[in-house]
Amino acid sequence: APPVRDFVGVLKASFDRTGLPALIAEVKKASPSRGVLREDFEPVQIAQTYEKNGAACLSVLTDAKYFQGSFDYLDAIRNAGVQCPLLCKEFIVDAWQLYYARLKGADAVLLIAAVLPDLDIKYMLKICKILGMAALVEVHDEREMDRVLGIDGVQLIGINNRNLETFQVDISNTKNLLEGERGQTIAQKGIIVVGESGLFTPDHISFVQNAGVKAVLVGESLIKQEDPGKAIAGLFGKDISPVSAA
Repeated sequence: APPVRDFVGVLKASFDRTGLPALIAEVKKASPSRGVLREDFEPVQIAQTYEKNGAACLSVLTDAKYFQGSFDYLDAIRNAGVQCPLLCKEFIVDAWQLYYARLKGADAVLLIAAVLPDLDIKYMLKICKILGMAALVEVHDEREMDRVLGIDGVQLIGINNRNLETFQVDISNTKNLLEGERGQTIAQKGIIVVGESGLFTPDHISFVQNAGVKAVLVGESLIKQEDPGKAIAGLFGKDISPVSAA
């Protein structure tokens, strides 16, 4: 496998550089709730334009069944010289998938609390550590958040604002899950929270940032635009590309 890159470190550096949540831009052709998002889908080209326009990291859909993704996309993006650390976005249920993701060039993987028992999450976090990969542990509700906060070694928690049963999206979910004791625990543990789903405007970004989010994972609102790279400036309300800030 190619050498692993510091997914968490790059997110922190981006937040420090721009003062805005670091962007994990998603290379995504389709979704179960929306169908095909982009007909002219060129994963490498999309990855390169995201990188040029200020994405800190990239999320690459590898699930074929629901998202029309592929591990070949991950491989191709990595081999094309894209420097952004890459998150393998896959339904991970078995440890061998972690090794396979690493083999294909992933620097981080998604672990979904809704489908993994605590024991599996702990086990997979250990493997990720051995492989040098980051793990973005995704939660949807208070029960999942409390479970994940009880697990040692979690560095990244993703809050998905989409209800997986109804597909309804509500960004106030992020705020609710970061209030009170939970927010304090996250701060004490130095966990980076990633906002996911329903982020389309600068107001949405500032809403989740004020709630305590230091990174955002955005797919649909970028990929559907004619120029996904330019769409990043629209999402944040300003140009966040490294050149503009230099």
